Amino acid sequence: MEIIRFAELRSEPWRNGGGVTRELASHPQAASAQDGAWDWRVSIAEVTKAGDFSPFPGMERVLTVIDGELLLLTVDGEEYPLEKYRPFRFSGEAATQGALPTGDIRDLNVITRTGSFKGFTSIIELSKKRAHPVFDGQLAVLLQGQATVSPGAAAEADGGTEDVPEAAPAAEPQALGRYDAVVGSDTRSPEILGRGFLAVVSIDRVLA
Repeated sequence: MEIIRFAELRSEPWRNGGGVTRELASHPQAASAQDGAWDWRVSIAEVTKAGDFSPFPGMERVLTVIDGELLLLTVDGEEYPLEKYRPFRFSGEAATQGALPTGDIRDLNVITRTGSFKGFTSIIELSKKRAHPVFDGQLAVLLQGQATVSPGAAAEADGGTEDVPEAAPAAEPQALGRYDAVVGSDTRSPEILGRGFLAVVSIDRVLA
């Protein structure tokens, strides 16, 4: 079970210097979040002043405001008011500017290379009674509230139980902090319980 602790992530300036970003995950992993060598990236950005967004030619973006009330986004001359927890998809190469009519915001960015990958963001309300699984190809980010994560049950091997190793002791649930991310798996899919809101990011490979 892999947890990415937000507090341990390094902040990096935007390409145009208009804000800072903390990268949660990318593929392939690059030496710098800004060198553009990746095919997809998931990050959290702090926007503290109005201005241009960095262009990402050949990419598609899904942006979700996760802290603050409103981001006024202008994409190729058309204005879009982005409210909290409402994902918005747009071209990475579009001329994009942001304004902050209600103050600073944080946003969750999913950027994918067009024609190779497709990114999706869903906002989920957590439950203390029913765990939310995180599958392979997904990243779950705690946006608000309190939650714990535990490994799911091990999948049975094909052909019965004779090849299944003796079960290991159940792992203790681990507490998640705000913006901590859980990496999904299909072998023992992590399960998240709690109260609050979770962003579930899915990265799908585009088949030729």
